[in-house]
Amino acid sequence: MLTNLRIFAVNHQKMTRLYINNMCCCKITASLRPSKPDVPLGRNYSSLPGLIGNDIKSLHSIVNPPIAKIRNIGIMAHIDAGKTTTTERILYYSGYTRSLGDVDDGDTVTDFMAQERERGITIQSAAVTFDWKGYRVNLIDTPGHVDFTLEVERCLRVLDGAVAVFDASAGVEAQTLTVWRQADKHKIPRICFLNKMDKTGASFKDAVESIREKLKAKPLLLQLPIGEAKTFKGVVDVVNKEKLLWNSNSDDGKVFERKPVLEKSDSELLKETVEARNALIEQVADLDDEFADLVLGEFSENFDLLPAEKLQTAIRRVTLAQTAVPVLCGSALRNRAVQPLLDAVTVYLPSPEERNYDFLERISRVLLPFADQHIEIPSLTAGNIALTVGLKKTATGDTLVSSKSSALAAARRAEREGEKQRRQSSEVERLLLAGVEVPEPVFFCTIEPPSGAKQPDLEHALKCLQREDPSLKVKLDPDSGQTVLCGMGELHIEIIHDRIKREYGLETYLGPLQVAYRETILSSACATDTLDRTLGDKQHFVSVELEAKPGETPSVTPVIEYAESVSRDLLKDSQEAVENGIHNACLQGPLLGYPIQDVTITLHSLVIHPGTSATMISACVSRCVQKALKKADKQVLEPLMNLEVTVPRDYLTPVLADLAQRRGNVQEIQTRQDNRVVIGFVPLAEIMGYSTVLRTLTSGSATFALELSTYQAMNPQDQNTLLSQRSGAT
Repeated sequence: MLTNLRIFAVNHQKMTRLYINNMCCCKITASLRPSKPDVPLGRNYSSLPGLIGNDIKSLHSIVNPPIAKIRNIGIMAHIDAGKTTTTERILYYSGYTRSLGDVDDGDTVTDFMAQERERGITIQSAAVTFDWKGYRVNLIDTPGHVDFTLEVERCLRVLDGAVAVFDASAGVEAQTLTVWRQADKHKIPRICFLNKMDKTGASFKDAVESIREKLKAKPLLLQLPIGEAKTFKGVVDVVNKEKLLWNSNSDDGKVFERKPVLEKSDSELLKETVEARNALIEQVADLDDEFADLVLGEFSENFDLLPAEKLQTAIRRVTLAQTAVPVLCGSALRNRAVQPLLDAVTVYLPSPEERNYDFLERISRVLLPFADQHIEIPSLTAGNIALTVGLKKTATGDTLVSSKSSALAAARRAEREGEKQRRQSSEVERLLLAGVEVPEPVFFCTIEPPSGAKQPDLEHALKCLQREDPSLKVKLDPDSGQTVLCGMGELHIEIIHDRIKREYGLETYLGPLQVAYRETILSSACATDTLDRTLGDKQHFVSVELEAKPGETPSVTPVIEYAESVSRDLLKDSQEAVENGIHNACLQGPLLGYPIQDVTITLHSLVIHPGTSATMISACVSRCVQKALKKADKQVLEPLMNLEVTVPRDYLTPVLADLAQRRGNVQEIQTRQDNRVVIGFVPLAEIMGYSTVLRTLTSGSATFALELSTYQAMNPQDQNTLLSQRSGAT
């Protein structure tokens, strides 16, 4: 019997991961194919947790570390901030690997998918387990690309803490905001790591200020950099008033010096350190009453006498309360200051018992994860991360329990515990049975197998990929009969296409990429419809009168209202069929066949003869809604994207000129060292293929990030052009 299984499944390499934590089970992805042998093979690993050489030191120490000594953390950041490189260094310094992996060389532990190594980006999250100074750390490296935001979402909902990695030369970037909001939503305590302090343009001060201004967070400066850019050589531990220096001749960064900051040799550095420590003490005292009483009572005359342990304990309370975030810095690529980050993870981030609740779950086979390798273990306790295999129907967001009674019992226990801690029961329920919020796809294209005989194989592959990735939608075009892929972006669909080829051996053909528009109405319209049909010896009769009008508030699904004249007794038996008909009618708008949103449907009259089937009721209502929608003034809505372009100053003018041609709306231009950051909005239809154009305009020196903002009405000229294109007139 195991405790609190949280599931996270991926493809046949990144296997199903079980988050064993004090909460109910939460499945993240699923697509199980024949797995590799359950032993680490062919990789340059040093020793697994609890192992010395090939001998097991203590199986109990592998499987059942004390829950207070467990840390379940995620690494999150904007793309190219250095998440995977930081993870590689963590694995190396913890003794998990014998050599340093490199993203550019394609030999990192957590980026082992072929698509990840080819592109140098993280696409799917991967879990690794290692020990650090007596603590068991279960770490998940998450993607930073906007197309794979769901990967971050489904990891954070089952983790206890996170490390947010920043590019010190850029500070807070577009995707940083997204993952930070996700962590806020799931109430995840976190640590900030300002990476790339060795990079030209790195600025500790500016990066910290961006955390304060853009994330609205309160940074606690636990370290100060010694030098920046080319002069970066170490950090100052503000809490302990020590300096940590790395020798530039050291290849792997394992060896470094830790010395006290002294007046004699480092007068200026000591002054800066004391000022930073005093400011830190005052900041923590403002946030923690217990610490404030201690400071004002015993150490008000001299903060230097305050023990580091007391300060660390208070910082931990503030971090867990999520009223502030510790900030550290370093350079993962140059192998500097990663070990102190690991120390901070164990000192300041929570254990599983400080986050959630527990209940029981059963499973037949459990494996311990080591990225793309795993070993079978007999049992596991709460607070750990593990793998399981063989799930047939479980999909992302599912909650796995041994029985309904055990789930209800767990909920009751959690609610009682919640009352003790004066929490709202609604919050307890949210923690127990939280689902994954899947964003709506914005791109779609058709996909065809090489032959009709391969269609079942394609359907099987897409079914498996959808179980794993709920942001991938698959539907059938009712007119052409073609299979349509709907995804989060160009890269997302490209990766899916490539995985179908590599993992399922299918050479599929993609149609042109298209934008997922939506439709709405601008005026009210009424319609009536009657269905009178005899099937066999049974008569089906439905008469409907309704009104379609613009919605008062934005809504992706129709708002349904019933007039007083509609019989409530009649609705008792027919309401579900009526609403199914309305929803089905709104799936395809009258202009281009895109879903209708921001509309209210009011039912004024409904007559149904006894014995009429629900299918006939739905069909009549659906036809009536479509009539009303066709009568109303119609409008196409197009997805509007938040756009952030980081471009060298010399290339700013051509970039702005190009955005103007793309109907872009520039809101702000910020200065970031020698770069300019252009922030604005642009229609999604105008941004397809933008990466190639931007690379050409700036000689490959600019980067950009996109995120769906909202759907906006197209102007009449653009709408008419689109309608003409779709009708084949142009």
